[in-house]
Amino acid sequence: MTIADMWFDPRCPWAWLTSRWLLEVERARDVQIRFHVMSLALLNNRPLAGEPVRVCVAVEQHYGQDALRRLYTALGTRIHHESQALGRDLFTAALAEIGLPPALADSANFDGFDAAVRESHDAGMRPVGLDVGTPVIHVPGPDGRLIAFFGPVIARAPRGEDAGRLWDGVLLVAGTEEFYELKRTRSRDPIFTAPVQAAPTPQAYVPS
Repeated sequence: MTIADMWFDPRCPWAWLTSRWLLEVERARDVQIRFHVMSLALLNNRPLAGEPVRVCVAVEQHYGQDALRRLYTALGTRIHHESQALGRDLFTAALAEIGLPPALADSANFDGFDAAVRESHDAGMRPVGLDVGTPVIHVPGPDGRLIAFFGPVIARAPRGEDAGRLWDGVLLVAGTEEFYELKRTRSRDPIFTAPVQAAPTPQAYVPS
């Protein structure tokens, strides 16, 4: 099984769509995704204040990677599909949905988690540079070399084998050591269909 890592800021709609695609990739390929936080505020030299990334780090520290997966789904559904305003009400509802104490919402305004946010952010961004945003993905290459890249930026999350084929193509391109950029102007806004849900543990891979 390939273990791939994705860095996200819950605020970013493009990262959200990429994350839902990656959950489909888990079903279509022998891949497991680990989610980590990065911060658009840190990337843009803004202070962390009332940030959902702090809540995410608090949950991961206390309850682990699986809880972070489920929290991201609960947050992203509210932020991107339901257009709920960021704030304590959103955070407490998302935490309650996944069975965690609503008091963890107070972490959004606790700067004691900032060092952990920075550490996670830097771990994700260091291999790709600071002139990109989120999503960032790291994948171990077949030769042991880390394949790290920004993207893919997609307007709709593909499902099923379409998700698997996109994964195959992205790795083929990103795994070429001398390759740096492939881009075109965005012509549409994010398309939020029914969100792909994060299972507590990845589904078993069944080759077709």
